[in-house]
Amino acid sequence: MSGPRFRRVVLKLSGQALAGDRGYGIDPEVVDALAREMKEVWKMGVQMGVVVGGGNIWRGVAGAAKGMDRATADYMGMLATVINALALQDALEKHGVVTRLQTAIEMREVAEPYIRRRAIRHLEKGRVVIFAAGTGNPYFSTDTTAALRAAEIEADAVLMGKRGADGIYDSDPNVNPQARKFEQLDYLDILNRGLAVMDSTATSLCMDNGIPIVVFTLDVPGNIRRVVMGECIGTYVGRDVRDPRNTERCRRENEENGGGLP
Repeated sequence: MSGPRFRRVVLKLSGQALAGDRGYGIDPEVVDALAREMKEVWKMGVQMGVVVGGGNIWRGVAGAAKGMDRATADYMGMLATVINALALQDALEKHGVVTRLQTAIEMREVAEPYIRRRAIRHLEKGRVVIFAAGTGNPYFSTDTTAALRAAEIEADAVLMGKRGADGIYDSDPNVNPQARKFEQLDYLDILNRGLAVMDSTATSLCMDNGIPIVVFTLDVPGNIRRVVMGECIGTYVGRDVRDPRNTERCRRENEENGGGLP
């Protein structure tokens, strides 16, 4: 392929993506490896926004389940995403990547407030923009943040990098060895089947705005670049998946490259 398939993307990273094998906190080596991969894509001229979760530090839903006020618990989760975003920004800039950190909750000492037009201008100037603090509102996940920011900046796709999963399955492959992986899905397939990919609000937002979603594994170096280039790894979600020739092509490519797994 002569150039990237996606020219402007939102990369969604879970908090666990920064934690590595620990499952909690921030692993500097893992963050550094992610930064190196992102630099490779950045050098290709791809405009990249990044939304990072905070589950490696705090989960608002978990706090609410134990009796905490839901709004308070969610605001704590938003602050956790800012911690992760600062760590990622530091790693990227150590590798020479120009970045801007924008937060939905104003904290001018550490980041810019989120302003859509300013974010787009940063992207046009070749800066990686990290979106932190979710949407700034409780009851909304960082998946919804990724879909919302993608719609606002007119991104070509939402790229969902996962640890320990190479796509979307009809059941948990860690529990059911017969679980079937999907190469391509329509948005309605996710909603109707109740597949645990992203929350329904985020899926609906992508569907309403025609934004493709690619779910892939971060366990293999280089996969972010491969997804941006349009290689068939992981699972592609979009409106243009009904052509059986595309499904068959992606099935073959997934088999040839192991779905992006080692």
